[in-house]
Amino acid sequence: MEMSMLEGFEGAGPLSRLIYRRAGRTKRISSWDRTGGNRDFLTIPKGQTVTIAEIQGAGCIRHIWITVGCLDRLYLRKLVLRMFWDGETEPSVLTPLGDFFGLGHGIARSFMSLPLATVTHENNEGNYGGGVALNCYFPMPFSQGARIEVLNECDTDVGSFYYYIDYEEYDSPLPDHILRFHAHYRQEYPTRGTQGNLFEQRRNYWELLDTPNLSDAENYLILEAEGAGHYVGCVLSVDNIDPLPVIRRLGSQEQIIREYTWWGEGDDMIFVDGEPWPPSLHGTGSEDYFSQAWGMHPKAYLYSGASIHEHDPKFPDRRQCTSYRFHIEDPILFTRSIRVSIEHGHANLQENDYSSVAYWYQTEPHKPLPPLPPVQERLPRNMRGTK
Repeated sequence: MEMSMLEGFEGAGPLSRLIYRRAGRTKRISSWDRTGGNRDFLTIPKGQTVTIAEIQGAGCIRHIWITVGCLDRLYLRKLVLRMFWDGETEPSVLTPLGDFFGLGHGIARSFMSLPLATVTHENNEGNYGGGVALNCYFPMPFSQGARIEVLNECDTDVGSFYYYIDYEEYDSPLPDHILRFHAHYRQEYPTRGTQGNLFEQRRNYWELLDTPNLSDAENYLILEAEGAGHYVGCVLSVDNIDPLPVIRRLGSQEQIIREYTWWGEGDDMIFVDGEPWPPSLHGTGSEDYFSQAWGMHPKAYLYSGASIHEHDPKFPDRRQCTSYRFHIEDPILFTRSIRVSIEHGHANLQENDYSSVAYWYQTEPHKPLPPLPPVQERLPRNMRGTK
């Protein structure tokens, strides 16, 4: 039996789909200088919100590129990104700018994954702020319109805000089964240990690994959503501030030394459609959920890895990291609700600063997203009071 010429191409991957004709028109909204000059950017006054895209009708955003020039070193955490679909009044995307693009703590780094990629020059690697290109390739469909806003909560004006919004325009509304993109930021500064502060009690975390935990009640919450759809991943940032007590004796004198250790060993737990304990998806440790093993490593891969590694030789005293896991090939499906959480240390014994962005697609209307913490509360602990 003779095979058709195109048989075997369909579904073989994103490159294979390029041979098929697509309906629609490709368009772009950008910050280009309408006078024809080279001032291809917006300025955003302190405390002001600007709408960078207002699209009417049906379409799908395919790529977002942003870069910012701002004297506030923490603009990546202080600028807020909001997105609305189809005339909704509640945002479907609500997150600090840097965290949305996979960079926690206000730190600029270069990394590459399938849906998110950032680029900065070598001298800026690991610094706060600085010039960094931010790219997102998550598709964002809509039937009646889309609006993207940026709120400036910096201590100064944003001198230059450059952007591209590349999208497809369609002649008719999307089918009902097309889901809407969502992203939301959460934080807990710090997480609370279920047995109190171990350092103050002079207890060693590694001696407590048999402590049982048969609930997610004390876990760090990444996502809680209602509706039908699929969870497609998260970015998790940890500031490792919880020390171990190391006792040293010099003769008759005892000295307590702070030693900072591994923040992980926390199991991920994902509850689908209100199910009771145990959840359908229960993991074995933080690094395991992020598709690594025996700790997190300074590698960025298509679906998982570290965009900011804790042990940066340029910044040996800093213990901040950002890890990511994208469920592109393995989205987690739900029909009524989903709850995604992770232990902060085994059995929630550690007290570190956690923040995250969850990404998911779902039917509308969605449950209103909790508001962001006030800007000063979002700042990294070691940078509070810094401009």
